[in-house]
Amino acid sequence: MDEVKIRDIRVKTVLTKSNLPIAGYSVNPYVGCTHACKYCYACFMKRFTGHDEPWGTFLDVKHWEPIKNPQRYDGQTMIVGSVTDAYNPQEEMFRRTRAFLEQMQGSRINLIITTKSDLVLRDLDLIKTFPSPLISWSINTLDENFKNDMDSAVSIERRIAAMKKCHEEGIRTTCFISPIFPEITEVFDIIEKIKDFCDYIWLENLNLRGNFKADVMNYIEEKYPPLLPLYREIYNKNDTTYWKILDQKVADYACANDFMYVIDEEPFLRNPTGKPIIINYFYHSQIKQSAKK
Repeated sequence: MDEVKIRDIRVKTVLTKSNLPIAGYSVNPYVGCTHACKYCYACFMKRFTGHDEPWGTFLDVKHWEPIKNPQRYDGQTMIVGSVTDAYNPQEEMFRRTRAFLEQMQGSRINLIITTKSDLVLRDLDLIKTFPSPLISWSINTLDENFKNDMDSAVSIERRIAAMKKCHEEGIRTTCFISPIFPEITEVFDIIEKIKDFCDYIWLENLNLRGNFKADVMNYIEEKYPPLLPLYREIYNKNDTTYWKILDQKVADYACANDFMYVIDEEPFLRNPTGKPIIINYFYHSQIKQSAKK
């Protein structure tokens, strides 16, 4: 990986009003992300931040005035890490995510943290002070070699161990199976692996857009050539057949295992059986577009 360019920046606030359906505020203590995921949608941020370095090779460390009267945000949902990973390796040194959690002490926000790291375990003392926190780990493979091709985050094994630890500590957990690479991501193997210590399973299909589409297609051609025709059907011809079939397979699996299975639903439903809830976001972009009409 290329050397990471790090700089400090001053911002008025770390809190940003969110357009995400699951949160009122986004919290991103950094600009950029050194996990350098090849499929990362957040690379679009470069259009607004003035960076011309390759995605994954820069990190701006945000510094802001301390949050005053955090109680005024009681009841608000805040998602930490919507366009960065708040627990990228540099967080161990700069502790900007921890600073946010410290400044929000005493509030009753609905805290969501999304990450690919087990560094989040460092902050359990603070996370557990919030009413009903939720931590989500992105896991889209059990194959460490494929994972290493796609990102430089910690191993899948370490992510799963962190999820289990948080579950044991009484913190709600999500396995975000995203993005699902057709015929590569082992959806049902992943579910079987984590189902005993996971409250929610979110499913999201691989969306190829922007500059990384060509990179991913070239990767498939090089490493998985038999799958190239399928990927061309999905991503060049917009054929959704694969996702419809997978949707039905997941629905059948959920029914057979007494899991709740919903499509594009509010992500914090409760399952009276205590088993995980699977939430399918395959059609999220379509639903968002129809809602605008």
